Amino acid sequence: MRNVSVRIFLPIIRWQKCRVLSQAADGMSHVSSAQRSANTAKQSGYKTENAGDSNYDVVIVGGGMVGAAVGCGLASSPLTKSLRVAIIDGNPATVLKYKEKQNSVPDARVSAITPATIRFLKDVGAWEKIQGCRHAPFDSMQVWDYSGRGFTRYRAADVGEPVLGYVVENNLLVSALNYALERTGFAETMCPAKVKAVQLPAGSTASSTGTLFETLGERARNYAGTSTSFQNHKIPDSASLDKFDRNDSWAQVLLEDGRLLRARLVVGADGGRSRVREMAGLETRGWDYNQHALICTVQVGYHHLTAWQRFLPTGPLALLPVGDDLSNIVWSTTPEKAKELKEMSKEQFVTAVNKALTEDYGPLPSSRRNVAAVSKYITPLIGELPPSVSDPFIAPPPVTACLSERLSFPLSLRHATRYVTHRLALVGDAAHTVHPLAGQGVNLGFGDAAALAKTLREGITTGEDVGELALLEKYEKERLWRNLPMMAVLDGFQRVFGIDSLPFNLARAAGFNAAQYLGPLKRKIISFAIGGQV
Repeated sequence: MRNVSVRIFLPIIRWQKCRVLSQAADGMSHVSSAQRSANTAKQSGYKTENAGDSNYDVVIVGGGMVGAAVGCGLASSPLTKSLRVAIIDGNPATVLKYKEKQNSVPDARVSAITPATIRFLKDVGAWEKIQGCRHAPFDSMQVWDYSGRGFTRYRAADVGEPVLGYVVENNLLVSALNYALERTGFAETMCPAKVKAVQLPAGSTASSTGTLFETLGERARNYAGTSTSFQNHKIPDSASLDKFDRNDSWAQVLLEDGRLLRARLVVGADGGRSRVREMAGLETRGWDYNQHALICTVQVGYHHLTAWQRFLPTGPLALLPVGDDLSNIVWSTTPEKAKELKEMSKEQFVTAVNKALTEDYGPLPSSRRNVAAVSKYITPLIGELPPSVSDPFIAPPPVTACLSERLSFPLSLRHATRYVTHRLALVGDAAHTVHPLAGQGVNLGFGDAAALAKTLREGITTGEDVGELALLEKYEKERLWRNLPMMAVLDGFQRVFGIDSLPFNLARAAGFNAAQYLGPLKRKIISFAIGGQV
């Protein structure tokens, strides 16, 4: 399986690097002022509200975090705020306002958002809503494995940041993004509403990037026989097909209530089981991890600002701060173990968590390190050591109570062979799903949203149609360069830490020590993890 991962990802990453450098050499057209941007949008004719109630520039299917983020990204720019946009979501809870009750237990479904994501949320006007509600910063992270031979600590101060991120409830993130959209009056939200069928224009072609990924995936599968292709192309029934205009050059979206929408661009933001992706006939490649993630909210012995993660043979166990003396558990383990953990009493679960964090499989790492000697020999070679080098290993706070329902879901890696086709773009989990061990899934999705909004702005400045494949491929190539390396790293970590043998244990210990003491390496790891840029 590791051969498959490498064979698929690394050639694409190298190819993308060449393409990105080539694009940079070609240069981009830039707009010098907000007034010029607004004039360009106006001259391009991107205002379809007078063309009929069913005509939209952009239809976003999925009003969750990433779908709402795409809408906010478009609403925040003078170039794109004149677009007519609809957001469609089938879950009535999506548009509910977040209400934080006094002494309430945080929802178990949270996201660890990075500084890059926070900058995006500030830019689109959503962060102020989050600031006024419950959210928890973390300024350090400690990672170790079950063998007890090594650990590493990361601090925000290592890279000159005030925090490594914030832990925020998912329903608060959605509510804050909807709040930003409502203030602008930008998008028309149709909720609850479900998509029945999507029809793309005849002759829609695949992206060249997608074709390359498909070819490499096929070669890897033939070589190792373990990569899996997933395609579930749902063909609309005859009654749905009769509603479509086969000669329409725009995309068409049929809702279950019978409404038919026309769009220059359809954005699939409807999650890992994306119906938009399926109806467009776009394949995914990947594999199941044979793991489930169990999540819940717990009370711990003291308030902390650290994200703790211990790698066990069956998967990582993370403890994240969510405010005061409360924390969030993300425990990736076998489906059988997850079922067992869910069926335990709360008291039994607390005991199991504490043992898994500090006792099971091996001892805690030792903190005996001669930092002065390390500094004497390494600093002249690689420069000043980061502040966290002198940090000792700190045992995580004890879990004292389980406060919420325990939820679980299966884990897998999926990547769409194409993010785009003519008049269609995928974002977030519709395009890629990753292991939650580093909390990067939602941050990659926000990165997609920011990049797609930027690409559409650039297209409008040059008078391009927002649904043209040539324009959308620019978004695809930019995001592949970011998403594929992160997916490869997360998949590699998951596999390497799942092997219980002495050589691998020693190698992991060496890796922990290198990450702890080598300043440039540590800074690169932190910068990569917190997003660099969205």
